[in-house]
Amino acid sequence: MPLILASSSPRRRQLLEQAGLQFTVDAAEIDERIQPGEAPATYVQRLALEKAQAVWERHKSEDADGSLIVLGADTTVVCDSNLLGKPTDQADARRMLEMLAGRTHQVLTGLAAVSTRGLLSEVEITQVFFDLINEEELVRYLMSGEPMDKAGAYGIQGYAARWIPRIEGCFFNVVGLPLSRTMALLARAEEGQSETQPPPSRLNPLA
Repeated sequence: MPLILASSSPRRRQLLEQAGLQFTVDAAEIDERIQPGEAPATYVQRLALEKAQAVWERHKSEDADGSLIVLGADTTVVCDSNLLGKPTDQADARRMLEMLAGRTHQVLTGLAAVSTRGLLSEVEITQVFFDLINEEELVRYLMSGEPMDKAGAYGIQGYAARWIPRIEGCFFNVVGLPLSRTMALLARAEEGQSETQPPPSRLNPLA
């Protein structure tokens, strides 16, 4: 199946390649501001859909046989109902990491697949447990620049792994794309299924 990833995330690209998929990349430019009163799970699901739909509109004229699928995704970190996206600067990254240290937070990824047959969308949630972070390690991490392009100012696959004793849920979701769920979603899209699942309600007030 022809597949377009509507994301510029290098981690999502690497994960899809790891899964053996062939695809092209066309990042969507959309307004990513959260709407008033919007729950985190609803937010990431909406953005994933909007990204996929925006790219689909750009390429639908090329879809001669109706087989093209556009995959959209959006990830955010939630701690005490605070949404933590990518830090704006080093001070913002410090603020996020100090908020996460010694606590449990959630990583949410919205997924969407859009094709001529309709659309599918879901949300994956992973619980992440963080140890306390001493000042020396925090400064070293901030100076490395690693936190700056990552939601919540950390990557579980990098230096920050030392502070994460365990998770509950999909590891790849924390990296940026829940692989197993993504593959299942794409298989359903290829079969022509069309359904938008409501955001999960088991982690109030996330949904």
